[in-house]
Amino acid sequence: MPFFKTNDGVRLAYEDYGQGEPIVFLASWVLSADMWEYQVPFFLEHGYRCVMLDRRGHGRSDRPSTGYDVDTRADDVAALIEHLDLDGVTLVGQSGGGGEAVRYLARHGQDRIARVALLSTTLPFLKLTDDNPEGVPEEALEADLAQLRADRAKWFADRAQGYFATHLGNNVSQAMVDHMLRQCLSPSFYVTVETQRQLFNADHRADLARITIPTFIAHGIADQSVPIDVSSRRTAKLVPHSVYKEYATAGHGLHITHAEELNNDLLEFIKS
Repeated sequence: MPFFKTNDGVRLAYEDYGQGEPIVFLASWVLSADMWEYQVPFFLEHGYRCVMLDRRGHGRSDRPSTGYDVDTRADDVAALIEHLDLDGVTLVGQSGGGGEAVRYLARHGQDRIARVALLSTTLPFLKLTDDNPEGVPEEALEADLAQLRADRAKWFADRAQGYFATHLGNNVSQAMVDHMLRQCLSPSFYVTVETQRQLFNADHRADLARITIPTFIAHGIADQSVPIDVSSRRTAKLVPHSVYKEYATAGHGLHITHAEELNNDLLEFIKS
């Protein structure tokens, strides 16, 4: 696996496969490049180059004590794109990775990016404030983190069925659930909590309003991790030129349960 160094000297891992127009995949909170196993083979077969980043503290990358704010994480994405000298990029961000994609555009511009896809993201702003009445109270976050602190493995396990929305008929094996739980537990407790706090407090409303490149927004209506009313329905209004799609039976893990449909939708978006 190749590595590169960020501006603050952190060694980050990435994967790079194929030739052709590049797609850069940015993973969810607590997940890494491994999460894209249903997307990468599909896009390689269709002639695209697939690049996946292990964000700092995740996967095989270094685990520094700093840099989990969204600005630094966006700068890490920029360092990867510059390291590989990529142009005409399709930037795909899932969940917390969507915030990194949008903040990258705000801080580094759109010159190297042809289009952006935002899947099940934490956008535009999760925290309840006076000017964000649709947000979630900070007390709810702290209560959630207290449960996570008490038993992190149980916290993720308790949310697995909701993540896949199995109550709506999505057939996910126990082996797949276990596989995803191992991935979720791979970052340290510190990184898990610090990244979650930063995701919760990051305000992307102004960033979204400045996007002018083609944008695809997708979310599952049954998402229990990031409810659609708090996130993508609001995001689509802030990016009025976007292509917006809701998946009626999908939870947060639509990249697995609805992989075929999602892949085809992304391919159509890229080609258009």
